[in-house]
Amino acid sequence: MITIDINKKLHGSSGEMDLDVNLEIKEGDFIALAGQSGSGKTTLLRILAGLEDANGTIKIGEDIWLDDKNVLPPQKRKIGFVFQDYALFPNMSVEENLLFVNKDKKLANHLLQITELSELKNRLPNTLSGGQKQRVSLCRAMMNEPKLLLMDEPLSALDPSMRTKLQNEILTLHKEFDTTTIMVSHDPSEIYRLASRIVVLNQGVIIDDGTPKDVLLKTLGSQKFSFEGELLDIKKVDVIYVAIISIGQQLVEVVVSQDEAKNLKIGDSVRVSTKAFAPILSQK
Repeated sequence: MITIDINKKLHGSSGEMDLDVNLEIKEGDFIALAGQSGSGKTTLLRILAGLEDANGTIKIGEDIWLDDKNVLPPQKRKIGFVFQDYALFPNMSVEENLLFVNKDKKLANHLLQITELSELKNRLPNTLSGGQKQRVSLCRAMMNEPKLLLMDEPLSALDPSMRTKLQNEILTLHKEFDTTTIMVSHDPSEIYRLASRIVVLNQGVIIDDGTPKDVLLKTLGSQKFSFEGELLDIKKVDVIYVAIISIGQQLVEVVVSQDEAKNLKIGDSVRVSTKAFAPILSQK
C-alpha cells in the first residue's frame, strides 16, 4: 500500500492555496491525476519524487520516504519520472541514455525491444522524432525497475496516432513490471484507456476520486451525451442563432435561442448535451 498525506502552500492559478492531499493507493494501480492547470498535480508528482519539500507523510510499503523526522533523497527513492520535455542527454546514444541509469544491458535491450527502438540504440536524441524521444524517456524511467512511475503529461506534444501507440506501450510496461503508475493527463480518452482510477484535483484538494467510468461518464438528469467545450462564436443565420463550439479537436455548431445567445459570451466554457440516444457510429 502507498500512503500519501502531504500539505504544502502554493501559489495557484487563483492565488495562494494549500495543496492538501490524503491518498491510499494499492501497489500496482494505474492512477490518473486530472484537474485544471494550477491545481497542484505536477507539484504533487515532484513531492513524491523528492524534488520539492512538503509537510506530512509518504510511505511506500514499509519504506518511509517522508515524515516529520526524515526525508529520503530522490536518488534513494525507487522512482521513474517521465517529463514532457524528454530530458535526454544530447551527447549520449539511445542505449547510453538507458545505461546511465543502470548498467544492466539485458534490461536495456529488453525495453528497447518492447518499444521498437532496438535498431535506433546507437542514434543520438537529436536524430529522433518526438515519439521516439518519448519512448527513450519511458525506457530510461523503467531502467531502475521503479516502485513508482511518475509521468507528467508525457504524450501531450504527440499526434493522435503516436499517442495511441505509446499508450499501448505504457500499459504493456506497467503490467510487465508490475509498477505503480501515477500520470498527469488532461485527455479523457487517455485516462479511460490507461487508468484504473482517476483522482481530480481543484485548488489543491481532491474533489473526485473513482474509476474513469464513474468519474468521466457523468451526465446530468436524463442527458445521454454531455461534452464540455469553449464558445468561439455566435452567428445569426436567418431567424436562428448558431453557436460555434470547440470540443477537443473538433468544431461543432449548435442552434441556440435568442435569449441564450444574449447571455453567452465568446470564450465561455460551455456544456453541450442531448437527451436523444440514437447515435450513428461509422468507421473513419
